[in-house]
Parts: sequence; C-alpha cells; structure tokens
Amino acid sequence: MSLEYFLTSIVVILLPGTGVIYTTAVGLGRGFRASVAAACGCTLGIVPAALASIFGLAAVFHASALAFMVVKYLGVAYLFYMAWSILRSDGLMQVDEDSRAESLNRTAINGMLLNVLNPKLSLFFLAFLPQFVPASHSASIAFMVYLAAMFMLMTFLVFVLYGAFASAARQYVIESAKTMTWLKRCFAGTFGVLGLRLALAER
Repeated sequence: MSLEYFLTSIVVILLPGTGVIYTTAVGLGRGFRASVAAACGCTLGIVPAALASIFGLAAVFHASALAFMVVKYLGVAYLFYMAWSILRSDGLMQVDEDSRAESLNRTAINGMLLNVLNPKLSLFFLAFLPQFVPASHSASIAFMVYLAAMFMLMTFLVFVLYGAFASAARQYVIESAKTMTWLKRCFAGTFGVLGLRLALAER
C-alpha cells in the first residue's frame, strides 16, 4: 500500500458521510460499545461495493439506469427512515447503555444497510481502486482486494475514533435535555439532507 493511497483514503474516510454521522449519533446516544457495533456495520457495508468494483459489477449501475435508480431510491428511503428513527423518543439516539447482543446486532445491521443501499459507493470504488493498481501488476484483482481490505480497516479504526469521541462527550450532552433535543434534530436533518442529495444524484 503506497503512501499516496493511505493519505487519499484517510481524507475520504474522515469526510463526514452517512457512516460518520451514524456512528457519532450512536456514540452520543448509547455509548462506546454501541458505536463500535455501528462502526463495524458501516465497515461491513463497504464489502458489496468493493466487490462490485473489483469484479466489474459496478459497471451495471453505470450502464443501466433502472438498476441504479432502484438501488438509489431504496437508499433514499432508508436514509429518511434513519432520520425518522432519530427523532423518535425510543429511536436511534435513545439514551441508554443497552449492550444486549440483539441490540448491538441491530445497530450493526443498520450501519451496514446505510452503505449497502448507496449505489454511489460502488461507483466510487470503481473509479478509486484502479488508480492505485500498478499497470505492471500481474494479479490486479488480488491487489485490489488487498487495497479494499486496507480501506475497510482504516474506515473501521477512524469510525471507532469518532465513536470514542462522541461517547466521551455523551455525559455532558445527555445532562441537558435541550442539547439532546437539538442534536437529534441536527442528526435527523442531516440524514434527511443526505437522502435528498442521493435522490437528486445523477449517475
């Protein structure tokens, strides 16, 4: 893995997107352990996009308007669902330390679906990974798998850090009901805006 790939990946991962917002929201509402589950889910959600890029399946989204539109609007619907979930009193940012396995699994699945239902992620990998494969490399598929795995590892570590910072600030936030209410509105609004942006996105 080149230094250029490492630095480019870190910049991309650090930019606030659905995964960062989701992990931060979970960390603020439910603590560090739940934020790790969210980070894990968001990272696993990269797998289909990476594989689609590596094996050329992302080209289907580029060539077929129908395939792209179906996945896109499923993603839009899910982003709006996440916005609504945050606003619910017992939704995504409920204030508790629920560490039950089924709750953590559900948190991870929600994070995974956020990335799985984003067709732009597949197109991103289709454009991103090949740039860093040397032209003379004899096993480009294996090398792209390696690059994708490194990207996922960096994603997980960065998201865990986001969750750690959010959970560290959690006690200060939840002591103020007014602050928590405004944070819920901000996170819900952000998911709503991301859903709107995806709805308006062109291939």
